[in-house]
Amino acid sequence: MAYKSIFTVATNRAQVVLGISGAARLAVANDGHLDVLALGVDRTQVGYSYVGSGAVMMQVALERAEAEARDLEKAAKAALAAEGPDLRSGSEAAVAQLGALADLVAQRARFADLVVLPRPYGKDQGAEDEAVVEAAMFEGQAPVLVLPASGLSTATPKRVVIAWNQSREAMTAVRRALPFLKAAEMVDITVVDPPSHGPERSDPGGLLCQMLVRHGVRAEVSVLAKTLPRVSDVLARHVRDRDADLLVMGAYGHSRFREAILGGATRNMLEQAEVPVLMAH
Repeated sequence: MAYKSIFTVATNRAQVVLGISGAARLAVANDGHLDVLALGVDRTQVGYSYVGSGAVMMQVALERAEAEARDLEKAAKAALAAEGPDLRSGSEAAVAQLGALADLVAQRARFADLVVLPRPYGKDQGAEDEAVVEAAMFEGQAPVLVLPASGLSTATPKRVVIAWNQSREAMTAVRRALPFLKAAEMVDITVVDPPSHGPERSDPGGLLCQMLVRHGVRAEVSVLAKTLPRVSDVLARHVRDRDADLLVMGAYGHSRFREAILGGATRNMLEQAEVPVLMAH
């Protein structure tokens, strides 16, 4: 098993090279194909307007989004060309309103083995960046590799930490991460404050470790106490202590109006992540 179809979305001119370079390295390493969507976003939300003015506002916003999409596609093509002849890739440009981009991104992500995106939080990021991550993961049901500001240091992580809490989301993330896990030199199944009741109370992480070892994964278990205010803080420290190249974790969401939005714990982890984070839901 390998990641043969890799997908990324460019919504921010400042993040184009970071996202494409990381996705391209993975595509080449897996002998796969990279697809890039240059997405111009209409960020206007017209609540009311005077007679005749609404159409003008919408037209101006649409033209701005189309110009942005063309600029992003030009930057994406330049970034793809810089990756060299070994990369198989394609790109397309599209325009969507902020509230409607989820369907477009999810439709593309659904047919990808892996979606690679820059971290959606930071001074250069907008609401559309988080919406793209959410759409790919929750509605597209694709595994998403979120890159830190430093980018992708290696296409074949050697030291991987799994955030394990026995949840369905965590199990999904582990299964989607198997190509990385099988190639790693060390996989640390990390359990923070395991429950005193439940099927794994006597051996936290043991069943997962057994499953991974049967796949040829060099896995071990670390059981940690919650010595910091948030579980995400404990995980972030452990990732640094183990000098990990990759963190694998389930993605949690909640929303009454959309299929899901990133939950607080997931957002906290992404905000402070110093290494790539592979998430799935």
